[in-house]
Amino acid sequence: MAKSTKAFVFFNCDADKSEASMNIFYNRAVYKDTKTSRKNLWKKIREEYGAERIQIASENLPAVENAILEGDPVEAGNYMQFGAIRAFDCY
Repeated sequence: MAKSTKAFVFFNCDADKSEASMNIFYNRAVYKDTKTSRKNLWKKIREEYGAERIQIASENLPAVENAILEGDPVEAGNYMQFGAIRAFDCY
């Protein structure tokens, strides 16, 4: 199996998730597509949620966790308000 060439970045953003509100200088941690990095990304999301910088309906937390740890982390953004995860290709 080929090694993944994806990396993920969590962004704090406005309610509309506009690209202009996603600041790479504020959210500069990049998470590789590895088990350890995905766990660190989930930890970051829990911290942002706990600090009330993003909003996630409590019943959606398991879906967010599953998307980040086992599925497509970008999909977790569908359950967040004021937060998004974007995927980037790495070479």
